[in-house]
Formats: sequence, structure tokens, C-alpha cells
Amino acid sequence: MSIISANGHHAGGGNGYEHSHPGHTFSAQRLELAYEGHTVVHDFDLDIPAHQVGAIIGPNGCGKSTLLKALARLLKPKSGSVLLDGKPISALPTKQVATIVGLLPQTPTAPEGITVADLIARGRYPYHGLAAGWTHEDERAMAHALAVTGLASKADRAIDELSGGQRQRAWIALTLAQETDILLLDEPTTYLDVAYQLEVLDLLGDLNQQEGVTVVMVLHDLNMAARYADWILAMKDGRKAAFGTPQEVITRTLVRDVFAVDADVSIDPATGAPFMSPDSSHSLRERRRCQLGNGVAGVGVAGVGVATESAAADIAASRTYPAQSQLSQIEGREQ
Repeated sequence: MSIISANGHHAGGGNGYEHSHPGHTFSAQRLELAYEGHTVVHDFDLDIPAHQVGAIIGPNGCGKSTLLKALARLLKPKSGSVLLDGKPISALPTKQVATIVGLLPQTPTAPEGITVADLIARGRYPYHGLAAGWTHEDERAMAHALAVTGLASKADRAIDELSGGQRQRAWIALTLAQETDILLLDEPTTYLDVAYQLEVLDLLGDLNQQEGVTVVMVLHDLNMAARYADWILAMKDGRKAAFGTPQEVITRTLVRDVFAVDADVSIDPATGAPFMSPDSSHSLRERRRCQLGNGVAGVGVAGVGVATESAAADIAASRTYPAQSQLSQIEGREQ
């Protein structure tokens, strides 16, 4: 049975996949995460739906990236556990986990001068022993990763020579070559302009729809999360603030409670997804209008702020200037 996402595309199920991935169960139970004794994530439960795209949102410092690291087995829980197919992920062999769960960190770094093909080839390491050579299966996985990400013509180019969007696609291609069923991404659109953001998110949506990959990504842009996710997890202060469909999570109340922002939430008629717009107080024009109404400042012809006469007088009167004797002492020291 196919699952229809919030934006209307088929997000999973097994009937339409070219290369169907098995539906692994993946969850966190009573998870508590800490750095140097300071608890960052508290008593956290999460069941990640297979074959769907999920987005984790929340303000800076709420524990989003920390949770992702624990799911990827990069951070040992203070208490609780991450379960993969019902077993603690910490008890499973590293290579087995690496063939099921892939992680794209927030700012991945590649060796200087490495080519696209060499980077992607690193995704095949979990399938090799110490003396194992390159196989036909490795070639197939590499070719597939290059084709899906549109990088076949750039296989011999250095990563450093690619655009931001192409570099991010190359890192995603590495995880594709790894052939994991679950893909975790920490802010995959960071530092990308809007065209490249859409390019990366379209690619992730295609991977989910065509191949059944379970995608979990941390995003800061609420509207992108609403457009591309089947489910959204909102976090605040290391705890679950909300979990559900974009329509259930992206509400005016939640945006105010989690982000401390007053906003209007409407439905995008083109996608059916919620669309969040901060209220008019968060606008340069509105702030200028309010300042003018209060007699605080005006705007010059060239767009440069010009203080009104009354406002300038108030500012001058409120300032404390050094006494003449202090000025004399300052001038004496300078000489």
C-alpha cells in the first residue's frame, strides 16, 4: 500500500519502487542524551515510519542534531536506547549498521582534490573485508548512485570544483552507494541558495518515492519541511513538542510556543501544505511605518534613515557628554 505524503506524492509502500528497500523498524525509547554530564535530550520516544520522509524542526540548541547523532550511533545515550529492527543499535556490528543506516552530517569535509567518483566509492567500504577487491556489485552501486544524482558526467571532477548543490548531491550519492535503507541528514540545505535547496530536497523526495528510502532530515525552514515531509517532529528544550503530519504540526500556536514567533499559517493552494508567514511586525517596511507614526525616524529619498527634528533633540538630550574638564584631560593625554 502506498503512503501519500502531505504534498501529494507517493512516499512509500513498495508497489512503485524500482529498487524496493525493506521496511526496517527504527525507534528511540526513553532516550536521554547528554554532553559532559549536561542533559540535552530528555526521556525521548520516537517511532520512525518506514518508507516516509520526516523532518525534525526546532530552535537552535533544542537537541535536533544531538538526536540525529544518537540515531546514527555516533553518541552513546546516557539512558534509554535506539532500536533497529527491535534490537539495540549499540549491540549490532558496525558494518551491519552501516549497510542499513547512513548519515550525512551538517558540514561534511572531503580530502583536498578528491574526485566525485573516489568520494562516492567510500560508500562501499562497509561491504569489503580487509583484503576484498572491487566487485561488479560495487560498480553497479556506483553507477546507480551517479545516475540517480545526475553526476555521471562529473565523476572525474574534483569535489572542490563543484557548485554547492552539486557537492551536496555528491555526498548524497556516497550514501546511495552505501545502499542504506535509512538516510539521516543534518541540515542538508544549509548554506545553499533557494535553487540548490529545492534541487537537494527534490532529489531526496525522488529517492523516497522511487526507491523506498526512509529519509529523516533536520531542517530550519518550516515551509520547506511542510512541503517535503510526510511527518514532522518539533522539538523544544530537548523534548518532543509535537509529532504528526505537516498540517497537524505547523500551526500558529506551535510556531508561537516553539519558536516564540507570531505568525500566520495558511494552506498553500499549489501543494496543500501549510505555509508559515511571520506577522507584519517582522518587516522592515512595517517597522519604518511604526517609527514614523511615533515620530522617531523618517526615510530619506535614497532610503537612508533620517531622524526627525524632535527625535534628534530627544536623542541629544538623552546622551551624557564629558565635562569640559574631562575633555581637557583627554586632550592633554593625547598630546
